[in-house]
Amino acid sequence: MVAVVGVGYSGFNSTTPDLSWKEIMYEAAVRAYTDAGINPRRDVDSFVTCAEDIYEGFAIFDEFVPDQLGAVVKPTCTVSGDFLYGVATAYMQIRSGLADIAVVEAHSKASDIQTFGNVVKFAMDPIWLRNIGNAHPYYLAALEMFQYMSERCLGEEDVARVVVKNKNNALLNESAPYAANVTIDDVMASPKLFDPMKKMEIAPLADGCVVFVLASDKVARELTDSPVWVKGVGWWSETYGYDTASLSAMYAYKAAKMAYRMAGIANPAKEVDFAEVDDRFAFKELQHIEALQLAGKFDSARLMAEGYFDRDGALPVNVSGGSLGVGNLLECTGGQKALEVVLQLRGEAGKKQLSDVETGVAQAWRYLPTHSGAVAVFGV
Repeated sequence: MVAVVGVGYSGFNSTTPDLSWKEIMYEAAVRAYTDAGINPRRDVDSFVTCAEDIYEGFAIFDEFVPDQLGAVVKPTCTVSGDFLYGVATAYMQIRSGLADIAVVEAHSKASDIQTFGNVVKFAMDPIWLRNIGNAHPYYLAALEMFQYMSERCLGEEDVARVVVKNKNNALLNESAPYAANVTIDDVMASPKLFDPMKKMEIAPLADGCVVFVLASDKVARELTDSPVWVKGVGWWSETYGYDTASLSAMYAYKAAKMAYRMAGIANPAKEVDFAEVDDRFAFKELQHIEALQLAGKFDSARLMAEGYFDRDGALPVNVSGGSLGVGNLLECTGGQKALEVVLQLRGEAGKKQLSDVETGVAQAWRYLPTHSGAVAVFGV
C-alpha cells in the first residue's frame, strides 16, 4: 500500500507578480516536508515533477527543479502530464520497491503566459486544426459542449447550475480567487464567447503549486498516525486529435474504471463519498460525473438541479469550488483536486469540511487539445 503522508501548497491566486515559479514551488515543498516530518535531502528517494514545456517556455523542465525541491543529486524526472499522472508514477515507484518515499510536484505560473490561446493552438495538429482561420482553440470545447447538450437534451440553464454551485462553494475556500455569490440569471447574462459557451462557464487561469509526499505502508505508519491511502490510480489517453476523438470523455471513464478496479470499488455512485472533478469548462463537470459513474448517463443534470451534488447533498462534487472557483491551474489541476480530497479525509478542510467521509475521488483532464485524463481514489 501507498499513502499520502504530507501535503503542501502555494496559492491559489489569479496572478503572482511578486513570486517566480521557483518561489511558489519552494513554498509548497517546504510545507509538504514539514507536514510529513521529513528532510528531502536525507529521506526522499525519488522526485516527480509534472510539467509541460510548452507552458513553461523552455525544454527539459526537470533540470530546473532540484534546487527548490531539495532534490539536488537525487533521482528526478518530469512527467509531461497532470499531477495525477505524477501520483500514479510515484505510486508505481513505491510499489515496485524503487522508493520508500517519493515526492510529486506540479505547478502553474499561468499569469506569465501572455498569449495562452496561441500556446494551446500551437499544440494542435498543424495540418487540420491549427490553421482553421484565426479562431481561438476554445471553439473546440464549445463544439463538444454543443454535442453533449444535444445528446443529453440539456438546456443552457443545466450547465449554468454548475457555475452557480462551484463559485458559491468557493466562498468557503480561502484559496479560491474566483469565488462569487452568483445566480443562474447571472450566468445566463454572461456573454457568449464561443456559442453556446458563456464567459462564466470557462475557468480563468490561476497560479499555484501542490506538493505531495508519498510513502510505502511501513514508512507511512512510522511517519504519521493518520495516513491517507492511495487506493487506486488510473489513466488513459484517446486520440490526440479533435477530428478523430469520440468527444465523450472516454479518457475519464477508462481511467476511473482502472482506478476503481484497484480500489475494489464496484458501485462508485454508492461507494464514493465525494469527488473533485475537472470543471475547467462547466459542461465538463456534468460529463465527467457521468464518466466516473457517479450518475447515470442521462441523470447528472437532473441530479444537479435537485442538489444531489451540493456540498450538503448526497454526493458532494467540487466542494472546493472546483476550477471555476479556484482557477485553471494547468498541469496542477489534478493537484488541487487531490489536495482537497486529502484534506477532507484528514478532517482539515476548514469551513468546507464534510462529515463522515472515508472515500474520495480526484479526476483531471489534461485539457485542450488532448483527450487524456487520470483518476485517483483516496481513502482512510
